Amino acid sequence: MKSRDALRALAEVSASQWGMVTSAQASARGVSHMNITRLAESGDLVRLSHGVYRDAGAPGGQYEDLRAAWLATDPAKLAYERLSEHPGSAVVSGESAARLHGIGDLRAMKSEFTTPTRKQTQRADIRYRTRALPEQDVTVREGLPTTTRERTIADLVEDRNDLSIVGNALRDAAWQSRLDVDRLTELLCPLADRNGHRRGDGDALLEELMRVAGIDQNSIAKQIASIPELGGLIAAQYLENLPMIETTSGVAAATASSGSHTRLTTQLHAVDWVSLALSTQPAKKEERP
Repeated sequence: MKSRDALRALAEVSASQWGMVTSAQASARGVSHMNITRLAESGDLVRLSHGVYRDAGAPGGQYEDLRAAWLATDPAKLAYERLSEHPGSAVVSGESAARLHGIGDLRAMKSEFTTPTRKQTQRADIRYRTRALPEQDVTVREGLPTTTRERTIADLVEDRNDLSIVGNALRDAAWQSRLDVDRLTELLCPLADRNGHRRGDGDALLEELMRVAGIDQNSIAKQIASIPELGGLIAAQYLENLPMIETTSGVAAATASSGSHTRLTTQLHAVDWVSLALSTQPAKKEERP
Protein backbone atom coordinates (compact mmCIF):
# COMPACT_ATOMS: atom_id res chain seq x y z
CA MET A 1 0.00 0.00 0.00
CA LYS A 2 1.25 3.47 -0.85
CA SER A 3 2.14 5.74 2.05
CA ARG A 4 -0.58 8.22 1.13
CA ASP A 5 -3.24 5.50 1.16
CA ALA A 6 -1.86 4.07 4.39
CA LEU A 7 -2.04 7.45 6.09
CA ARG A 8 -5.62 7.90 4.94
CA ALA A 9 -6.61 4.50 6.31
CA LEU A 10 -4.90 5.18 9.63
CA ALA A 11 -6.50 8.61 9.93
CA GLU A 12 -9.96 7.03 9.91
CA VAL A 13 -8.98 5.22 13.10
CA SER A 14 -6.75 7.74 14.84
CA ALA A 15 -9.29 10.57 14.47
CA SER A 16 -11.40 9.08 17.29
CA GLN A 17 -8.47 7.82 19.40
CA TRP A 18 -6.56 10.96 20.35
CA GLY A 19 -4.59 10.68 17.10
CA MET A 20 -3.39 7.17 18.03
CA VAL A 21 -3.54 3.82 16.27
CA THR A 22 -2.27 0.34 17.10
CA SER A 23 -0.44 -2.03 14.77
CA ALA A 24 -3.31 -4.50 15.10
CA GLN A 25 -5.86 -1.88 14.06
CA ALA A 26 -3.66 -0.86 11.14
CA SER A 27 -3.24 -4.47 10.01
CA ALA A 28 -7.01 -5.00 10.04
CA ARG A 29 -7.25 -2.15 7.51
CA GLY A 30 -4.62 -3.48 5.19
CA VAL A 31 -1.72 -1.38 6.47
CA SER A 32 1.29 -3.66 6.81
CA HIS A 33 4.04 -3.58 9.39
CA MET A 34 6.37 -2.38 6.64
CA ASN A 35 4.03 0.54 5.93
CA ILE A 36 4.03 1.45 9.63
CA THR A 37 7.82 1.27 9.80
CA ARG A 38 8.26 3.50 6.79
CA LEU A 39 5.77 6.07 8.07
CA ALA A 40 7.58 6.16 11.41
CA GLU A 41 10.93 6.58 9.68
CA SER A 42 9.57 9.41 7.54
CA GLY A 43 8.23 11.20 10.59
CA ASP A 44 4.55 10.81 9.70
CA LEU A 45 4.00 8.58 12.73
CA VAL A 46 5.45 8.79 16.24
CA ARG A 47 6.08 5.50 18.05
CA LEU A 48 4.69 5.76 21.59
CA SER A 49 5.22 2.20 22.77
CA HIS A 50 5.35 -1.29 21.35
CA GLY A 51 2.55 -1.49 18.78
CA VAL A 52 1.10 1.98 19.43
CA TYR A 53 1.67 5.04 17.26
CA ARG A 54 0.45 8.63 17.04
CA ASP A 55 -0.12 10.77 13.98
CA ALA A 56 2.74 13.27 14.00
CA GLY A 57 0.26 16.06 13.35
CA ALA A 58 -1.84 15.27 16.43
CA PRO A 59 -1.04 16.86 19.80
CA GLY A 60 0.46 14.62 22.46
CA GLY A 61 -1.63 15.60 25.44
CA GLN A 62 -1.19 15.25 29.19
CA TYR A 63 -2.40 11.64 29.34
CA GLU A 64 -0.72 10.34 26.20
CA ASP A 65 1.24 7.63 28.02
CA LEU A 66 -1.83 6.34 29.85
CA ARG A 67 -4.00 6.36 26.73
CA ALA A 68 -1.36 4.54 24.72
CA ALA A 69 -1.00 1.93 27.47
CA TRP A 70 -4.79 1.45 27.58
CA LEU A 71 -4.99 0.96 23.81
CA ALA A 72 -2.21 -1.64 24.08
CA THR A 73 -4.20 -3.72 26.59
CA ASP A 74 -6.64 -4.75 23.83
CA PRO A 75 -4.99 -3.51 20.62
CA ALA A 76 -7.37 -4.96 18.03
CA LYS A 77 -10.50 -3.18 19.28
CA LEU A 78 -11.31 0.47 18.67
CA ALA A 79 -11.63 2.79 21.64
CA TYR A 80 -15.34 3.52 21.15
CA GLU A 81 -16.07 -0.22 21.00
CA ARG A 82 -14.31 -0.81 24.28
CA LEU A 83 -16.06 2.07 26.03
CA SER A 84 -19.40 0.42 25.35
CA GLU A 85 -18.32 -2.88 26.91
CA HIS A 86 -19.59 -3.88 30.37
CA PRO A 87 -17.48 -4.92 32.09
CA GLY A 88 -14.59 -3.27 30.33
CA SER A 89 -11.52 -5.28 29.37
CA ALA A 90 -9.28 -2.81 31.22
CA VAL A 91 -10.28 0.02 33.57
CA VAL A 92 -7.84 2.69 34.72
CA SER A 93 -7.40 2.30 38.47
CA GLY A 94 -5.17 2.97 41.48
CA GLU A 95 -2.74 5.86 41.24
CA SER A 96 -3.49 6.29 37.53
CA ALA A 97 -7.18 6.77 38.34
CA ALA A 98 -6.30 9.27 41.07
CA ARG A 99 -4.29 11.18 38.48
CA LEU A 100 -7.27 11.33 36.10
CA HIS A 101 -9.60 12.45 38.90
CA GLY A 102 -7.10 15.06 40.02
CA ILE A 103 -7.02 13.83 43.61
CA GLY A 104 -4.03 13.31 45.88
CA ASP A 105 -0.33 13.89 45.31
CA LEU A 106 0.56 10.50 43.84
CA ARG A 107 3.14 10.38 41.08
CA ALA A 108 1.58 7.44 39.16
CA MET A 109 4.87 6.05 37.86
CA LYS A 110 3.03 3.11 36.25
CA SER A 111 -0.14 2.84 34.19
CA GLU A 112 -2.51 0.82 36.37
CA PHE A 113 -5.51 -1.13 35.11
CA THR A 114 -8.11 -3.44 36.58
CA THR A 115 -9.14 -6.38 34.39
CA PRO A 116 -11.90 -8.97 34.96
CA THR A 117 -9.50 -11.83 34.20
CA ARG A 118 -5.83 -12.30 35.05
CA LYS A 119 -3.55 -10.45 32.65
CA GLN A 120 0.23 -10.32 32.57
CA THR A 121 2.73 -8.04 30.89
CA GLN A 122 6.48 -7.79 30.50
CA ARG A 123 6.32 -4.02 30.50
CA ALA A 124 7.68 -2.53 33.71
CA ASP A 125 5.52 0.60 33.33
CA ILE A 126 2.19 -1.25 33.41
CA ARG A 127 0.50 -2.90 36.37
CA TYR A 128 -2.62 -5.07 36.35
CA ARG A 129 -4.96 -6.02 39.16
CA THR A 130 -7.68 -8.62 38.74
CA ARG A 131 -11.21 -7.78 39.83
CA ALA A 132 -14.68 -7.92 38.29
CA LEU A 133 -15.80 -4.32 38.73
CA PRO A 134 -19.54 -3.60 39.00
CA GLU A 135 -20.82 -0.81 36.77
CA GLN A 136 -21.32 1.47 39.78
CA ASP A 137 -17.56 1.52 40.32
CA VAL A 138 -16.68 2.64 36.79
CA THR A 139 -16.93 6.06 35.18
CA VAL A 140 -15.25 7.80 32.22
CA ARG A 141 -12.50 10.37 32.69
CA GLU A 142 -10.54 11.99 29.87
CA GLY A 143 -12.09 9.48 27.48
CA LEU A 144 -10.88 6.47 29.48
CA PRO A 145 -12.91 3.99 31.58
CA THR A 146 -11.82 4.78 35.12
CA THR A 147 -12.68 3.60 38.60
CA THR A 148 -14.88 6.03 40.51
CA ARG A 149 -13.34 8.22 43.19
CA GLU A 150 -14.80 5.94 45.87
CA ARG A 151 -13.33 2.79 44.31
CA THR A 152 -10.04 4.60 43.65
CA ILE A 153 -9.68 5.65 47.30
CA ALA A 154 -10.40 2.10 48.45
CA ASP A 155 -7.84 0.74 45.97
CA LEU A 156 -5.22 3.14 47.31
CA VAL A 157 -5.86 1.82 50.83
CA GLU A 158 -5.76 -1.77 49.57
CA ASP A 159 -2.37 -1.08 47.98
CA ARG A 160 -1.14 -0.26 51.50
CA ASN A 161 -0.33 3.32 50.65
CA ASP A 162 0.42 5.56 53.62
CA LEU A 163 -2.96 6.67 54.97
CA SER A 164 -1.82 10.30 54.94
CA ILE A 165 -1.41 10.00 51.16
CA VAL A 166 -4.84 8.41 50.82
CA GLY A 167 -6.25 11.08 53.13
CA ASN A 168 -5.03 13.78 50.75
CA ALA A 169 -6.86 12.04 47.91
CA LEU A 170 -10.03 11.82 50.04
CA ARG A 171 -9.81 15.51 50.92
CA ASP A 172 -9.40 16.52 47.28
CA ALA A 173 -12.29 14.30 46.24
CA ALA A 174 -14.55 15.70 48.97
CA TRP A 175 -13.70 19.25 47.91
CA GLN A 176 -14.58 18.48 44.29
CA SER A 177 -18.14 17.29 44.84
CA ARG A 178 -20.17 15.01 47.05
CA LEU A 179 -18.95 11.46 47.47
CA ASP A 180 -21.11 8.37 47.72
CA VAL A 181 -20.30 7.79 51.39
CA ASP A 182 -22.37 4.60 51.59
CA ARG A 183 -20.41 3.03 48.76
CA LEU A 184 -17.07 4.29 50.05
CA THR A 185 -17.72 2.82 53.49
CA GLU A 186 -18.81 -0.47 51.94
CA LEU A 187 -15.55 -0.66 49.97
CA LEU A 188 -13.48 0.16 53.07
CA CYS A 189 -15.12 -2.51 55.26
CA PRO A 190 -12.87 -5.41 54.08
CA LEU A 191 -9.80 -3.23 54.66
CA ALA A 192 -10.58 -2.13 58.21
CA ASP A 193 -8.86 -4.87 60.22
CA ARG A 194 -5.56 -4.63 58.35
CA ASN A 195 -5.49 -0.95 59.27
CA GLY A 196 -5.99 -1.46 62.97
CA HIS A 197 -9.78 -1.31 63.24
CA ARG A 198 -12.50 -3.82 64.10
CA ARG A 199 -13.14 -6.28 61.27
CA GLY A 200 -15.69 -4.87 58.86
CA ASP A 201 -15.73 -1.42 60.50
CA GLY A 202 -15.50 0.72 57.37
CA ASP A 203 -16.83 3.72 59.29
CA ALA A 204 -13.84 3.67 61.66
CA LEU A 205 -11.38 3.51 58.76
CA LEU A 206 -13.18 6.33 56.94
CA GLU A 207 -13.13 8.42 60.11
CA GLU A 208 -9.37 7.90 60.44
CA LEU A 209 -8.86 8.96 56.82
CA MET A 210 -10.96 12.07 57.42
CA ARG A 211 -8.97 12.94 60.51
CA VAL A 212 -5.67 12.49 58.68
CA ALA A 213 -7.01 14.62 55.82
CA GLY A 214 -8.12 17.40 58.14
CA ILE A 215 -11.80 17.11 57.22
CA ASP A 216 -13.06 15.60 60.45
CA GLN A 217 -15.60 17.32 62.71
CA ASN A 218 -13.09 19.51 64.53
CA SER A 219 -11.35 20.60 61.34
CA ILE A 220 -14.64 21.43 59.65
CA ALA A 221 -15.63 23.50 62.69
CA LYS A 222 -12.41 25.52 62.42
CA GLN A 223 -12.95 26.14 58.71
CA ILE A 224 -16.49 27.32 59.28
CA ALA A 225 -15.40 29.54 62.16
CA SER A 226 -12.77 31.13 59.90
CA ILE A 227 -15.52 32.77 57.83
CA PRO A 228 -16.26 36.05 59.66
CA GLU A 229 -19.67 36.55 58.10
CA LEU A 230 -20.98 33.32 59.52
CA GLY A 231 -19.90 34.06 63.05
CA GLY A 232 -19.34 31.79 65.98
CA LEU A 233 -23.06 31.37 66.68
CA ILE A 234 -23.85 29.86 63.27
CA ALA A 235 -20.85 27.55 63.50
CA ALA A 236 -21.95 26.36 66.93
CA GLN A 237 -25.52 25.78 65.76
CA TYR A 238 -24.30 23.79 62.77
CA LEU A 239 -22.13 21.54 64.92
CA GLU A 240 -25.01 20.87 67.28
CA ASN A 241 -26.84 19.25 64.36
CA LEU A 242 -24.04 16.71 63.88
CA PRO A 243 -24.74 13.52 65.88
CA MET A 244 -22.23 12.91 68.66
CA ILE A 245 -19.85 9.95 68.40
CA GLU A 246 -21.55 6.89 69.82
CA THR A 247 -19.86 3.73 71.03
CA THR A 248 -20.86 0.81 68.82
CA SER A 249 -19.98 -2.85 68.93
CA GLY A 250 -20.53 -6.09 67.08
CA VAL A 251 -22.78 -5.98 64.05
CA ALA A 252 -23.76 -2.36 64.69
CA ALA A 253 -20.21 -1.20 63.97
CA ALA A 254 -20.19 -2.97 60.63
CA THR A 255 -23.49 -1.60 59.32
CA ALA A 256 -23.94 1.54 57.27
CA SER A 257 -27.05 2.51 59.24
CA SER A 258 -25.21 3.41 62.44
CA GLY A 259 -25.25 6.89 63.97
CA SER A 260 -21.51 7.08 63.33
CA HIS A 261 -22.05 6.47 59.62
CA THR A 262 -24.71 9.18 59.45
CA ARG A 263 -22.37 11.62 61.17
CA LEU A 264 -19.51 10.83 58.77
CA THR A 265 -21.83 11.26 55.79
CA THR A 266 -22.94 14.66 57.06
CA GLN A 267 -19.35 15.75 57.65
CA LEU A 268 -18.13 14.72 54.20
CA HIS A 269 -21.04 16.52 52.56
CA ALA A 270 -20.21 19.58 54.63
CA VAL A 271 -16.67 19.64 53.23
CA ASP A 272 -18.05 20.43 49.78
CA TRP A 273 -20.09 23.34 51.19
CA VAL A 274 -17.21 24.68 53.28
CA SER A 275 -14.85 24.63 50.28
CA LEU A 276 -17.36 26.67 48.28
CA ALA A 277 -17.87 29.14 51.10
CA LEU A 278 -14.14 29.64 51.61
CA SER A 279 -13.47 30.08 47.90
CA THR A 280 -16.02 32.91 47.67
CA GLN A 281 -14.58 34.94 50.53
CA PRO A 282 -12.74 38.15 49.55
CA ALA A 283 -9.02 38.20 50.20
CA LYS A 284 -8.04 39.77 53.49
CA LYS A 285 -6.49 43.22 53.14
CA GLU A 286 -3.17 43.77 54.85
CA GLU A 287 -3.33 46.27 57.67
CA ARG A 288 -0.86 49.09 57.46
CA PRO A 289 0.90 50.13 60.65
